[in-house]
Amino acid sequence: MLTSVVITSINHVLRSEPWVCGRLQRHSGRTVSIRIPPMMDFSIEIDGEGKLRPVDGAQPADAALALPLLFMPRLIAREPDAFESITVSGDQAFAGELIALVRQIDPGVILAHDLSKTVGDIPAHRIVQAGEHLVRWQIENVDRLSQALAEYCTEETGFLTKPAAIERFAQEVQNLQFDIEKLEQRLNQLGRLIR
Repeated sequence: MLTSVVITSINHVLRSEPWVCGRLQRHSGRTVSIRIPPMMDFSIEIDGEGKLRPVDGAQPADAALALPLLFMPRLIAREPDAFESITVSGDQAFAGELIALVRQIDPGVILAHDLSKTVGDIPAHRIVQAGEHLVRWQIENVDRLSQALAEYCTEETGFLTKPAAIERFAQEVQNLQFDIEKLEQRLNQLGRLIR
């Protein structure tokens, strides 16, 4: 169910950007697996018109893209590093071209165009801007909350350990091991002298 909604949405975007369909037509018949753990895992095929259609996930895909759960909000907020979090396997050139195409599409423009048919151009533009600000605000809040939680777990509760403390502990263990080896050598020397 969710997969068909996603594919329908992507095809709507493709209809709004005919130049993308033209570039995708060159890859007609090729498949890509898209995984957004833990929510979605589906495979799609590019048809002769440059649109997408679902395919059975049992057959191996030409390329596989693993997107983090927060990829879409980061894409909507137009964060430039959102695409750096995508893990690619399979045909790297094919996957790279797909990612390059997605980078060039502005979902805000498409949404504003669709909304303008209902509410007019200026309100549509302002609604999209407000939505982008809301998404960006939410992402920033999640980042701040995760940083505060990590700081609380390391500083206040001791539940997590700082990397410097781990390195210091590892060095102390190594020093202790070295001292034990030296003590063992001395005991062996003393044992030889006593015999």
